[in-house]
Amino acid sequence: MSSHVDSLETLVASTRTAVAECRSLSDLDSLATEVMGKKSELASVQKSLATLTPDERKVVGAALQEARQTIESLVAGKRSELEEFAQAEKFAKESLDLGDVVVDSIRLPLHAGSPGVVAITQAALEDVFVGMGFTVADGPEIETDWYNFEALNIPPAHPARGMWDTFYVDLGEPETVLLRTHTSPTQIHLMHDAVLNDRLPIHAVMPGRCFRRDTPDARHLAAFHQIEGLVVDEGITFADLAGVIENFTRAYFGPEISSRLRPAYFPFTEPSAEFEITCTICHGEGCRTCSHTGWIELGGCGMVDPAVFAAVGIDTDRYSGFAFGFGIDRCAQMRHQIADMRALTDNDVRFLRSFA
Repeated sequence: MSSHVDSLETLVASTRTAVAECRSLSDLDSLATEVMGKKSELASVQKSLATLTPDERKVVGAALQEARQTIESLVAGKRSELEEFAQAEKFAKESLDLGDVVVDSIRLPLHAGSPGVVAITQAALEDVFVGMGFTVADGPEIETDWYNFEALNIPPAHPARGMWDTFYVDLGEPETVLLRTHTSPTQIHLMHDAVLNDRLPIHAVMPGRCFRRDTPDARHLAAFHQIEGLVVDEGITFADLAGVIENFTRAYFGPEISSRLRPAYFPFTEPSAEFEITCTICHGEGCRTCSHTGWIELGGCGMVDPAVFAAVGIDTDRYSGFAFGFGIDRCAQMRHQIADMRALTDNDVRFLRSFA
């Protein structure tokens, strides 16, 4: 009996040493077969239990069970260690060094992220308008039909609805929740809040992303950025609006760039106008970007329609105001002489690095 117990203790000790020396899973598998297989010492002791007395069988059986559990634990622990090592080694071999990016066979160092040209342009526009006395406001990109259309004098049956192909969101009643088609809903939020909390007058600009079902071309994107301005105060006239447009054009594009206003129609302003600037690509000579006119339409503007004031509860006998809006992407295109606006979304590293 004692010889069996001694042999099991010796087996455990030798197995402990052998397991520690294994350097691969194949080595460990061979060792496991040797110490726990059909021809192993454990199997031999297991067979000898039948020849022992009941008392001896009890002692040797307990020692055998303890030895088996110890060896299995040693093998399992080593297996886990070797598998982790093998996995790490595999990852090391397959890993990709992102320290460099290969573009057209030229290795360019990968720099930390920096603002894109649209973000840079938005910040510059905000700086110009803040310098002119405006505050900066923000609003939700998902709007209700009331804020995006009805409060802006565009009721459900109004023909002006055809001016926008809208992305509607599957929430609530059909065609009641949508991705905003312009940043004008933020004007409604501002005026409504100002009336409720006695915060008139308003001098604010509202930058943000908008969505329309446009086919991308040199001058249009389906997801684009706008900035709008709103002034509501006593004694505001169209001359004030024209002065703001002129001062903005000179401050942002430079004194050599001209602007002009042309009569237009917008349901939320009356009178309304479109404002254009000299094409900065061809400097007024005519090119593909400006459709060979020498002018680029930058945005729309006008005096806030009394129906819009009525929707938010502003007293039109006391207050008047103007609004304007234009594309941030278009400003970036003009200021940086980007011939095709689709370059803003192409993710060409060479283009993006030119603004880093």
